[in-house]
Amino acid sequence: MIQPTASGKRIKFMMTCLCDAFYADVAKASYEVLEHLGCEIEVPTGQTCCGQPALNSGDWDSARKVVRHAMKTFEGDEPIVIPSGSCAAMTRHGAPLGFEEESDLEAVKGMARRSWELCEFIVESLGIQSWPGRFEGKVALHRSCHTRNTKIYDSAVTLLSSIDGLELVEVGELEQCCGFGGTFSVSFPYVSKQMGQLKVEHLTEKRPNYIASLDMACMMHFGGMMDRQGVTTPRLHVAQILKRALENE
Repeated sequence: MIQPTASGKRIKFMMTCLCDAFYADVAKASYEVLEHLGCEIEVPTGQTCCGQPALNSGDWDSARKVVRHAMKTFEGDEPIVIPSGSCAAMTRHGAPLGFEEESDLEAVKGMARRSWELCEFIVESLGIQSWPGRFEGKVALHRSCHTRNTKIYDSAVTLLSSIDGLELVEVGELEQCCGFGGTFSVSFPYVSKQMGQLKVEHLTEKRPNYIASLDMACMMHFGGMMDRQGVTTPRLHVAQILKRALENE
């Protein structure tokens, strides 16, 4: 996976299609967190999707069309900050993979090197190791598959573990997938359900006050299973926790 390079505080914000469709509060919290850090934020109005759904479905021609649109929408030199480990993984790994035999591969790699997940950008690019404010409660942090081989999950742990009042609890089988996998959950619903059930059991085993995620797709999947089972533990994106901590600064 291509790793992002060092950058500054003038950024472009990729809101993600899941924020647009289901999690507007996550986009708002992410924006306010970046604003708190003094970032000059541009939100390109023409943005749509990172292209991952089409790529995961094997429709690479359609995926390349979406990626080319993203390249045009986010053109420039500024870092692209994304509140989603899976979208960041697509931009940095999936997109270059889908362009290996295309003439614009180097341009895609250029976008990959500018792309950061939110927590990773805060810790690894801006050099912030602690977060102000207070957030009361025990938090179980889900580690999504797409954050592997990156510093995304560790960056989130760095920030969350520094917040007064917040206790990170151990999650069993941390590397286990939640079962969503984009189109995997549609193609293999019974396998996906069993994987999701196991993930819910591990996330709730230590009786946390909150379950946190870096990926809204994962949160949508295991959150829906929790709702159907009557499990009422609140789910929050990490950006929402960071924002709430600031409100208690």
